[in-house]
Amino acid sequence: MKLITSEQPKMEHRTSLSLRWAAARDDLQARRAARASRRTLVRELASYTTPAEQHELDAILQRADPDAAAEIRSIIEIIPRNRVA
Repeated sequence: MKLITSEQPKMEHRTSLSLRWAAARDDLQARRAARASRRTLVRELASYTTPAEQHELDAILQRADPDAAAEIRSIIEIIPRNRVA
């Protein structure tokens, strides 16, 4: 006599494992996209090189959402350039 229940745990395990792999893949894709976005933002912020451009960026940040502005300011601090205050 064969018991059908002996096959179900294997199938559930495969399904569970497939879901974990899919979640890990999705997480990895999201992290890669976030890093790419951050690199783009750093590149764009680094393009503000003249004192007039830097002043304009500071004025924009003063009007921006405080949390977003703080994040952008933290990025600006690590950009290797001569920044005029």
